Amino acid sequence: MFGPLTSKPGSSQANKTGSWRMGKKPKFLQKNCIACKMCILVCPENCVLGGEKNTYHCDYVYCKGCGLCAEICPKADIMMIEEGEQ
Repeated sequence: MFGPLTSKPGSSQANKTGSWRMGKKPKFLQKNCIACKMCILVCPENCVLGGEKNTYHCDYVYCKGCGLCAEICPKADIMMIEEGEQ
């Protein structure tokens, strides 16, 4: 009988994955946020930070630009923008 295969956790904090972002990045509008934390739950890099209503933002050092946070936001308070935009 085999159990689940697991490996030692990687050093994701040392791997700054934002350097190869896909050309877009999330912009947290901080207007209609209801603090549901869905963006935090769905982020594969755990780079969405914050904790109170309208205070969420992204750590672009680790963000890959996948857009999952913007896709899942029930209030459309996160939009994907081009890399050079603010």
